[in-house]
Amino acid sequence: MKGRATPTRHAALETLRRVRTGDLADRALEHATRGLEPRDRAWTQELVYGTFRMRGRLDHVLDGLVRDGVAKLEEEVLDVLRLGAYQLLEMGSVPPYAAVSESVELARDAGASRAAGLVNGVLQNLHRRRDQLRFPEFERDPAAHLATAGSHPRWLVDRWIARWGAGDARALVEANNARPELYLRPLGVERDEAAERLAAAGIAAEAVDFAPDSLRIPLPGTAADALAAVPAVVQDPAAALVVRYAAAPEGATVLDLCAAPGGKALGLAEPGTRVAAADLSRRRMRRVVENAGRIGWRDRVAGVVADARTPPFHPADVVLLDAPCTGTGTFRRHPDGRWRIAPHDLEALTELQDQLLRAAAEVVRPGGVLVYSTCSLEREENEDRMERFLAEHPDWSMSPAPGAVDPALLDERGRLCVLPQRQGVDGAFAARVRRNA
Repeated sequence: MKGRATPTRHAALETLRRVRTGDLADRALEHATRGLEPRDRAWTQELVYGTFRMRGRLDHVLDGLVRDGVAKLEEEVLDVLRLGAYQLLEMGSVPPYAAVSESVELARDAGASRAAGLVNGVLQNLHRRRDQLRFPEFERDPAAHLATAGSHPRWLVDRWIARWGAGDARALVEANNARPELYLRPLGVERDEAAERLAAAGIAAEAVDFAPDSLRIPLPGTAADALAAVPAVVQDPAAALVVRYAAAPEGATVLDLCAAPGGKALGLAEPGTRVAAADLSRRRMRRVVENAGRIGWRDRVAGVVADARTPPFHPADVVLLDAPCTGTGTFRRHPDGRWRIAPHDLEALTELQDQLLRAAAEVVRPGGVLVYSTCSLEREENEDRMERFLAEHPDWSMSPAPGAVDPALLDERGRLCVLPQRQGVDGAFAARVRRNA
């Protein structure tokens, strides 16, 4: 039977349901919005991503309006309330009556008819009290403020305050809650020439001062239009900086052991270098091959489905290990990520990262270079992993390439550290180490 709520809201609820069962938000959204018009897909994405971004804030507000608190609610009902609350508080284009009535119908369509009255009462009450919402004050309790008004898990907020202080943690939370901007990494064409081609196509482009390979595409520019105008990949400046930091010389043999979706592999191939790009997922490897084909570089990037823990390669000059991680540097782009990870994930991931590092070291020739990178901000996944690796491998040493990136982006050991609260882009870490000849 056809639902009474709009298809867009059904798609939003379906996306949240899929994420609850382990799917990634972008993949879940793509599946749920099939058949919708582009405008409706964009509206649904704003609702879904905004609800993930503000989930902590929404739950704090709703908790004060639900008699026994949100923890007692069925997950489906709570998701309906979150979607309705986001429409009421953040989507000015949605009339309040529509946000409430559509949420009630959505609850009924989802098989929670008995909760329809609760949904109606809570959202009506929220609409009446929307100008009276209160959060813990930052000055009195910064962690509580950043967890509620800032919409981040408390355990992460506590970590960041302990590491950087309350002010820097607040800047990081604010950076994560900003909407992501569109960046391009031109390939096979100088950045200035790419900007000129984009301008000729009516697309504005701005240079990123600390990332010489990156262009920012402000609205109303779109990825599809920009990629039609210049050979490029959509890539955050932080990822582009990892490629520059790797400093693979022309003619080197290069391996990218966790390559999908392929942006770094293509960047490594730009000087004319051949790159073997590996990934464990056949589906993700198809994206690498498709991206290489779109640029016309299939002769430069060879895709291989392989497990980076047992890489099937001869020793190479440069090996990039862009390791699986918590992704805490990419919460602006992947707002569901902050709710997906838990403290115990760090231990499991660091064990995997150590395995991958040991395996990657085996396919670096004597005198060659290994670049370990993540999009995490956590010391356990970054500095601690490299310090352990170097302690276990005395025949290796730090070897940052002089002049590869702005020295202001390097720490005292020469490791790349890009922070959202400092640079305003994704977070990234990279360490370049050399095997003694």
